[in-house]
Amino acid sequence: MKKTLVPLIVFVVLVIFLAIGLTRDPSEIPSPLIGKPAPVFTAPVLNGGGMQFTNKDMLGKVWLLNTWASWCVACRQEHPLMMELAKAKILPIIGLDYKDKDELGMQWLARYGNPYDVSMADRDGRIGMDFGVYGVPESFLIDKAGIIRFKQIGPFTEGDINNKLLPLVKELQK
Repeated sequence: MKKTLVPLIVFVVLVIFLAIGLTRDPSEIPSPLIGKPAPVFTAPVLNGGGMQFTNKDMLGKVWLLNTWASWCVACRQEHPLMMELAKAKILPIIGLDYKDKDELGMQWLARYGNPYDVSMADRDGRIGMDFGVYGVPESFLIDKAGIIRFKQIGPFTEGDINNKLLPLVKELQK
């Protein structure tokens, strides 16, 4: 009798775990970096003539790091919202052109508009890897002390910006 119950118990446990997994939003994968200092980086500025940008340049400011690439379809979907956010001048938006060729990234920005205060080249994806990026677009809200406070996986929607990002930005800017 006990031998026949074991497979049934294992099956029930698996069904419970699968049911819980199906109720979760895959865009809300918790990041182990939330509440921790942003990774230290120095990167070339896209089309910056050899200029470098570092996370230390943003200390004392609440800012958004937005990873993107010219080859990214979802980035094209998100881009108009990044343009609107940039026009509102609520916070600096720093771009990270992830695993892309500089020329293609610059062409993409020239074609669709440039919402970034600065856009960096992450040609080999090393900076993105340090931030735990598994695909673009991903965005990170970083506070005045350089601590990551929020991570958006996938493209922002208008609801994400209005209901998650902006309230947190206002709180952090106090």
